[in-house]
Amino acid sequence: MPSTLVHMAIGALIAAALLERVFGPRSLGIVLVAVAVPDLDTFVGIVFPGTHRAALHTLVVPVLAGGAIAYDLRREGSWLRSRGAGAVRIAWVAVFAYVAAGIAPDLFFNGVNVFYPVHDQFYTVNGEVLLSDQRGFVQTLWEAEESTGGTTENTHYYTGVDTTRGADPENVERVFPIASSGLQVLLLCAGATVTGTRLWLDRRRATP
Repeated sequence: MPSTLVHMAIGALIAAALLERVFGPRSLGIVLVAVAVPDLDTFVGIVFPGTHRAALHTLVVPVLAGGAIAYDLRREGSWLRSRGAGAVRIAWVAVFAYVAAGIAPDLFFNGVNVFYPVHDQFYTVNGEVLLSDQRGFVQTLWEAEESTGGTTENTHYYTGVDTTRGADPENVERVFPIASSGLQVLLLCAGATVTGTRLWLDRRRATP
């Protein structure tokens, strides 16, 4: 599964691309925190078994956050606008990164309960898209019979914090992944390089 570091690497690339002139250590930090929040449901799952990849990986969270932002911006005394013009962009980028970097990598890997608690069902979007000279356009990303998984009642995702549903066995090995494929290593390197370079260039331009 993608580690929290991989999620944050994708979030860092999103921040570097979309924050524009408000990009900086503080705004980058806000976006990275938003990206890391979904993985906190690992701890929720210890108290409420089955809710890892459900409690905070649900699209209900960013929908509510986006609704709150939209409501605030419609008010005459908008709190976000009072924080400066850049605050609005940071807020929207954080919500987008929550979905694109916090939830989507897990959905496209081995499953997320995307509509929890409205609909308790884990879904996986995993497959390939190709163009064949014999079969034509082929996609196996979304096949209804194979995309649906279990529910919070019968599903558990291994983490180093919570290895099994219920009490962990004694002397169980706790593995905390950093990168589980070459592609994930590439994402980590790209995220660190792009954001590091962007921060350095911005600081250089600001220096007289």
